[in-house]
Amino acid sequence: MTQLASVLRAEIVRVARKEARAEIESLKKASTQHRSAIAQLRREVAELQKQLRQAGRETARQTARQLASASRPAAPDAPGAPDATPRRFSASRLAAHRAKLGISAAAYGQLVGIGGQTIFNWEQGKSRPNAQQLQQLAAVRALSKRETLE
Repeated sequence: MTQLASVLRAEIVRVARKEARAEIESLKKASTQHRSAIAQLRREVAELQKQLRQAGRETARQTARQLASASRPAAPDAPGAPDATPRRFSASRLAAHRAKLGISAAAYGQLVGIGGQTIFNWEQGKSRPNAQQLQQLAAVRALSKRETLE
């Protein structure tokens, strides 16, 4: 009787292993498919993020070009005026940005549409830009070094 019990037990174990193996194989296939789909989605997300960054840069460049080319900025309540988001000003960050670009205060002033002495006074903390000038500074900060040299 003990031999019958051990044979029966061995057969049950064999069948259970066979069933488990079949189930594991289907799970492995599903797991592989899911991993592949996840990898594809990650590539798509990375590509979309890259396109979004490029579109944002291009929009910032166009805004900066429009502000730099305008001889006189529009009134804040005029239609087509730049957004009225409040901007903060830091003299040290202005000086650091100008140094990073490697241009003089006069050249930086031309980009913003003001004089070089005004830029120097802002950097020294002797005066502060008004709201419209802050908008123009923000637009210039969006430009790359190559674009500023153009």
